[in-house]
Amino acid sequence: MRLRKLRSKPVTRVAVTALVCSTALLDASFATAAGGDPATFAADALATWQPEGIVWSLAAANGVVYVGGSFETVRPPGAAPGQRQVKRSNFAAFDARTGELLPCAPTFTGHNHTVRALKASPDGRVLYIGGSFDKVGSHRVANMTALNTKGCTVRKEFKPSVSATVRAIDSTAGTVYLGGDFVRIGGQSRPRIAAVDTKGTLLPFRAEVDLPVRSLLAAPQHNRLFVGGDFESVNGRPIRSLVALHPTTGATVLTYPGWFPSQSSVKTIARDENRFFVGAEGHGPGIYDGRIAGKIANGTMVWKDTCFGATQSVVPFKGVLYSASHAHNCNETPGGFPERGDRQHLLAQSVEDRRILHWFPDTDGGIGEEVGPRALVVSKGYLWVGGEFTEVNEKPQQGLTRFGDKDTGAPKVPALKLDSATPGKVNLAWRATWDRDDAALTYRIYRDGKLVGRKTERSTYWDMPRLTYTDTVEAGSRHTYRIEVTDGTNTSAKSEALTVTVPKPAKRATAPSHESRQQSPTEPQEAQRQPAATQPEQPVEAAVREAGDAR
Repeated sequence: MRLRKLRSKPVTRVAVTALVCSTALLDASFATAAGGDPATFAADALATWQPEGIVWSLAAANGVVYVGGSFETVRPPGAAPGQRQVKRSNFAAFDARTGELLPCAPTFTGHNHTVRALKASPDGRVLYIGGSFDKVGSHRVANMTALNTKGCTVRKEFKPSVSATVRAIDSTAGTVYLGGDFVRIGGQSRPRIAAVDTKGTLLPFRAEVDLPVRSLLAAPQHNRLFVGGDFESVNGRPIRSLVALHPTTGATVLTYPGWFPSQSSVKTIARDENRFFVGAEGHGPGIYDGRIAGKIANGTMVWKDTCFGATQSVVPFKGVLYSASHAHNCNETPGGFPERGDRQHLLAQSVEDRRILHWFPDTDGGIGEEVGPRALVVSKGYLWVGGEFTEVNEKPQQGLTRFGDKDTGAPKVPALKLDSATPGKVNLAWRATWDRDDAALTYRIYRDGKLVGRKTERSTYWDMPRLTYTDTVEAGSRHTYRIEVTDGTNTSAKSEALTVTVPKPAKRATAPSHESRQQSPTEPQEAQRQPAATQPEQPVEAAVREAGDAR
């Protein structure tokens, strides 16, 4: 079932804060966010080309982002499905900064004809490509190939003959590791994991894995090759979902007992300087869907979150772990949200303590398995997201999007209501709005065009508290009120006008004469009340930027 955001239902308030995190090994320049939180990317999606299908994998090298998946065409930003199509057969390349479509466009065809795995060599000169295909352009291959990134030419000598789908690749200076569904390479037994050299020659590395491998991470300086997947047995021992192998021999080095229950699969592995991060997907009762951080050197668990919603990809950047999933019921994770029947497809967490940060761009589930985003990569200060979604931030956008560091989206303006009016006092009320990348919002109240008050409050899409403001005015006067909201960089339009007539003090009743009191001793006295003008709540969708502010 396709589930949508339920943005208007307030629940118990949860503060969203985080600790300052360590710097990752990647290359953008971000300022520290207000309150000491590690800064995230802006949540405003940038104009991006759209593959007409599913994106399974992303990789980056030399300022280029490579996209692999199941699609036959791409279309420009803003183009509707089927319009202004450009031929790209399961592979495309884009400028990482500008998003421009590049001419690098080899075609991947053959059985199932899909690209499932991409990985650049450490020096960025070679792009290794795996999946289910038997031709690259006019070159015969078997589910794996390599391109020279300079010139976008096929490396003809790199032709490992892989018997079935390649789902994961990682590389070092001299070795390329591959995992997937295969059981043989070049006619030799290599069940689901193997290593070749940079010319495609099979290496002695050997491990026995009983079920498909879906993620790989090489850490040669620690003598580790992290392997994740669906498996329950490695090298003849019961080992579930995650193992560290020796990168030369394939021998088991570390296991992680108790990390994953049955029917859970590790779909993604990434690292920063000292930690590795895994994301899991589960099926059935008692499974695990979240993210775990561990120490590379000794395998000690650092933290484990408790969100549901299958995790497809993770990437650490500047102290923040970004993840692609369809998260729900994160109530037991610091900064998290309760079960609401909807899904949050992109998350940011502190790499130090798993705390969920205030960064909530979103996609829909999309086509295929309706998972939403499936792949993440950071290049030149931009976060690229690929998957099977067809919407981003509730606007049409298929298969691919990206985020930078400039916040351009203004919060939605709330509807201003009259709470009460008494002689000399006007009590205004409104429901807090929310912003995708700023928790603290400032509300400015205007009376007759003049700023008379402001209030700053934190809010999230699942927690929008009721706010009030009391204005002191002359009794019997009449005024027009408006409200606007700013995140410190962008400011909404002002709300619809609310006109209020302030009551006058009730007139003191004249004491009746003795004769009158005798004639009507029980005659009631009705209080004189001025009815307060009200206006129905009516949200306003317009937004404007406030010039001169810096994020």
